[in-house]
Amino acid sequence: MARAFAPVAAVLLIAVTVVAAAGVLALVPAAPGEPPAPRGVDAEAAANGTVRLTLVAGSAVDPGSLSVRVRVDGEPLARQPPVPFFSAAGFYSGPTGAFNAASDADWRVGETVSFRIAPTNRPVPGAGDTVRVTLVVRGQVVGTGETTVDAPP
Repeated sequence: MARAFAPVAAVLLIAVTVVAAAGVLALVPAAPGEPPAPRGVDAEAAANGTVRLTLVAGSAVDPGSLSVRVRVDGEPLARQPPVPFFSAAGFYSGPTGAFNAASDADWRVGETVSFRIAPTNRPVPGAGDTVRVTLVVRGQVVGTGETTVDAPP
């Protein structure tokens, strides 16, 4: 009678091993693929809160895969631009170019995108402030642009 339990025990042991292996694989991060390609970015900022970015080098980028992080004099904005978007807290409606949710195009070299920081966001850039914009794809920085805010005319 003890022999009848041996095949059942073997099957259960194999099942436990398979489940444990699947659990370990679920916890191990996927092998990293190719890192995102670096991109050159030219930044401009105005005292009215407008930030313009021109892609000057690198491959096109899908705005849906992009995280944009803005710092004013080293301090991050309380609300970051959730590209692509049309209306978002902390920003005036209607960003331009590929950052606008109505655009289904990738952001390509030579193209300029813009958004305008609203006074409800902090810090609002003023004349002489340094604005630094960092572009992140899949957790990796792929480009940065930095500029000094132009004085109003």
